[in-house]
Amino acid sequence: QVQLVESGGGLVQPGGSLRLSCAASGTMFIFNVMGWYRQAPGKQREWVATKGNRGTTNYVASVQGRFTISRDNFKNTVYLQMNSLKPEDTAVYYCNAVSSNGANYWGNGTLVTVSS
Repeated sequence: QVQLVESGGGLVQPGGSLRLSCAASGTMFIFNVMGWYRQAPGKQREWVATKGNRGTTNYVASVQGRFTISRDNFKNTVYLQMNSLKPEDTAVYYCNAVSSNGANYWGNGTLVTVSS
């Protein structure tokens, strides 16, 4: 059974940085796409960033230039380096992975709070 476990969330001041990690277990296969979504209080879940298994990366415009997604295919882990954090980045961040047969997997989320 595939499981995704996020870590690295927490409280940070505006302008600060955090690094999220998401480790996948229960599979030997490399996911086609791994990425991050977030859900702010009272809002719908939104896509943040994805990285394909061949390196293609994409970001939502609001985090472009501040967030960097990376992945270690050997460890089946994806990371999100978040710099210059803003209060509007406050959300629960969810890891997502899509397998080669189109199966979609989600982590349980990690809370990021940006506040002074």
